[in-house]
Amino acid sequence: KFTLTDGTSEPGRPFSPLQSDYHFEYTECDVLGSRWRVAVPNKQDTCTGLPDPVKGTQCTFSCNEGEYLDMRSQTCQKCSAGTYSLGTGVGFDEWDAMPTGFVSHGINLNIADMYTNCSNSTWIPSGDYIASNIDECTATLSYSVSLKKAGTVSFEYFYPDKNIFFEFFVQNDQCQSTDSHVRWMRTSEKDWTSYDVSLNRGNNVLYWKTTSFALVGSAVKPVLLRNIAISGVAYTSECFHCKAGTYSAKPGSAHCTPCPADSYSNKGATVCQQCGPDLYAEAGSGSCKQRPACTTSDYFYTHTPCDSNGQTQLMYKWIEPKICSEAVGGLNSSEAAVSLPSSGQLETCPPCNPGFFFTNTSACEPCPHGTYSNGTACAECPVGTEPVVGFEYKWWNKMPDNMRSFVYSREYSDTDRSTGWEVAGEYIYTTPGDLDSDYMMLSLTVPGYRLPHSMAKDEERSEVSRISFVFETQCTADCKLYFMKGYSERNNEMVEHWSGTTRKQSYSYLVKHNSTVSFTWAFQRTEAYSQVRQYSADFAKLYSIHITNVLGGVASQCRHCALGSGLASECVSCPPAHYMVEGSGVCKSCPANTFIRADQTVGEAACVPCGPNTHSNKAHSACVSSCRLQAGGREGEVLRYDFTPLANVTSFQSSPRFSSKGLRYFHQFRVGLCGEEGREVAVCVDNVTETKEVRGYACQSTVVPSDVRGQTVVSSQPFVIGDTLIGTRFSIWFLIPLITDTTSWLGKGVTVPICYIYLFRGCCVYRRSSETTQTCKKGRATTIRLRCDPTVTAKDQITLPSKCSEGTCDGCSFHFLWRSQHACPLCTESHYREIVSGCTQGIQRTTYVWQQPLQCTGGVALPPQAVRACVSLDIWLKVGVSAGTVAAALLIGISCYFWKRTRKLEYRYSKLMMTAGDKECELPAADSCAIMEGEDAEDDLIYLTKKSFFTKIKSFSRERSSDGFDSVPLKSSSGLEMEMS
Repeated sequence: KFTLTDGTSEPGRPFSPLQSDYHFEYTECDVLGSRWRVAVPNKQDTCTGLPDPVKGTQCTFSCNEGEYLDMRSQTCQKCSAGTYSLGTGVGFDEWDAMPTGFVSHGINLNIADMYTNCSNSTWIPSGDYIASNIDECTATLSYSVSLKKAGTVSFEYFYPDKNIFFEFFVQNDQCQSTDSHVRWMRTSEKDWTSYDVSLNRGNNVLYWKTTSFALVGSAVKPVLLRNIAISGVAYTSECFHCKAGTYSAKPGSAHCTPCPADSYSNKGATVCQQCGPDLYAEAGSGSCKQRPACTTSDYFYTHTPCDSNGQTQLMYKWIEPKICSEAVGGLNSSEAAVSLPSSGQLETCPPCNPGFFFTNTSACEPCPHGTYSNGTACAECPVGTEPVVGFEYKWWNKMPDNMRSFVYSREYSDTDRSTGWEVAGEYIYTTPGDLDSDYMMLSLTVPGYRLPHSMAKDEERSEVSRISFVFETQCTADCKLYFMKGYSERNNEMVEHWSGTTRKQSYSYLVKHNSTVSFTWAFQRTEAYSQVRQYSADFAKLYSIHITNVLGGVASQCRHCALGSGLASECVSCPPAHYMVEGSGVCKSCPANTFIRADQTVGEAACVPCGPNTHSNKAHSACVSSCRLQAGGREGEVLRYDFTPLANVTSFQSSPRFSSKGLRYFHQFRVGLCGEEGREVAVCVDNVTETKEVRGYACQSTVVPSDVRGQTVVSSQPFVIGDTLIGTRFSIWFLIPLITDTTSWLGKGVTVPICYIYLFRGCCVYRRSSETTQTCKKGRATTIRLRCDPTVTAKDQITLPSKCSEGTCDGCSFHFLWRSQHACPLCTESHYREIVSGCTQGIQRTTYVWQQPLQCTGGVALPPQAVRACVSLDIWLKVGVSAGTVAAALLIGISCYFWKRTRKLEYRYSKLMMTAGDKECELPAADSCAIMEGEDAEDDLIYLTKKSFFTKIKSFSRERSSDGFDSVPLKSSSGLEMEMS
């Protein structure tokens, strides 16, 4: 067949497909860097008559920006008007649907909950941008591209919420990723941020990954991406149409230009169309909108700068860009459009702010260095004084040069609005916004800080400046006023916020780092998005702002200072441990064991006594503890303690907690108990977006177990809960059987005069943080109670109160109980006793053992076992038996002797009685048998016959006769023996 010009075929001629039936592609490059151009059919049945393959361009061939490669002629051609081309790259700026080549998927990296379904947690195309997920799954957006030469990838992102991890990295052919130090994106508080990364030749896979770690109930703001461009591809074979709201008027455009305000364009436009008189459009719009009637919310009031006559005027201005119409009105007068009110009467200008003076043109200029003013004229500081440098704004006729106002829209739409706050004479206030959910932003930037000459520098003194402001809010909805600080206007973190209507009050914040140079106030009328403005009358006002020790600042007053010894008489700081006498430049020594207050160095009140069991450091700027102290014990005993083993920073966690979506997290605490100057301090970090840290005696952070960053935990929201050591006290703790609630030790122990049991001696370490919040107006305080427990061998057995599992019940007072053997007093001689053994083989041993239960550690060691010679028990036993035998024999002999004497007395008594029986009532006559005076008691019975030994024994017994009398042998005076019965 032969193809005719009308597309029909004629028999007998070969078939030639139409150009729309196929397209050209290049083959893969060979080792020589060459390739072929081949025709690829667009339909499956078109297999014959295709053009033959021809030699293609070199693999390194590419076109310039605004050009494309015509595959038929293999030459570069300019893009037509209404289109654009990146030349050697591809771009993605329309996100109505997921572009070809992009892949998004969600996975669960929460170790504690592996059953959560994350299949729907993906990036979502949203017209001009693509938005990340806001749940606790990990959403990944990837795109694979093969570069023929080194190129770049660039994109714009909006990352406002630190409760989301956001990382971007690239993997090459060897699956090697971008350096981990540069893959984490920085947050952007107010505007889109541009980012670009170099790409190597070859295959590159681009990854955008987000993971939410929201621990509070507030909504999480997603990460947004737009305008992704990749360069380094060999060629692009087509141009891209300009999206709606943009245009390109000339051929060969590398990009499209957004339409200006009050104009619009369709896709592929070469020119923008103007909106009608009753219509309006924002810059870059694809359509026009009807202008609403002007209301009182469309204008604001302000004061004009002082003129040459020193006068100012109240005037009204339309909010720019003006979108309302003054000609639109309804049937009712309440619906009619309003006009701009006329300006007020001329008034005398208020004075300049402190430290400034009026020039000839009635403008306020800063006073020269070394001078001060109250807002009228500058004056030299007297000798012996120095200017108090800073910035104090309390008159608002002009926006200060170092302050800026802008509007941030939560809906991420570009806006020309630049007036979020406006000066109004005695205050600065928030103007109505385009939307009630917009953030009205006010920023203050300073170059840095420098301490005055009269204030000595010291590592223990953390304050370098102080910012104070007076504010007020009035709201009918859920408005919020945020106060933020950061190291730049674009990188801020929230310090404090206030919700709802707030009466006029002041707030102060201590600046501890010289890198904190930006402060921002943000006011949002409501979080709910609506295109109808309902709360435009809600406002926030700042009456005054005062920041101290600012480089390049001005002075509102002078203060006395100590003078140096030189001829110049320059101000110097008082020596350590000295304060300056008020009203003079004389330095006077503080009492012993005191420190100088950082915010007051004048007067005796500047000397603050150190707390119990602490002492001042060398510079007398803070109190420290040596970890060694003593206290009185029972019965006048002195107990000594050494907490040195506990001095190193200790980390511990609270019990697991769960967010509203089930995410498991912990509160991690780090505590440095004690130590001298140069000690290790507790450090808590925030590694969500970039590594930030806070330092002090005690700090807290929130950690989430995860492997998102290749780490075991993710730490965020750190803050100090103790940066000043107050003191250390000892107290006796008692266990009260009558108290039913004995599980909680938050009550500090209860002492009752009756029925108590001594439990242990405790030591309490008190610390305080100087940072104040809306809840903790006096700062935070931390109490660490040490309990002596010899059975605990670990150094970090720290528990939290049972009733307050987060360590605090009110968010201001933190309590911890630390059980350790090192919390016991040092052992002394009274803590052990001796045990003496018996004498064994002439040796006696003395052994020393601890008193039980043991309530001490370290200190005096147990003495070694003592051995001494002794007399054996066998010898003493023999001596004892012998002595006992002799004593027994002697006792028997003495008993027999006295028994025999008793028998003699009985005999003589019987003889007397017999003699008295003959004459009743008469005494017997004396007889020779009676005991005469001087008679020897040695008379013995004389027996006529000799008896045997047994007969003598028998005779000792008495034989009683039938009449009841004993038979007693008697001896007559004639010496004859007779028996009387």
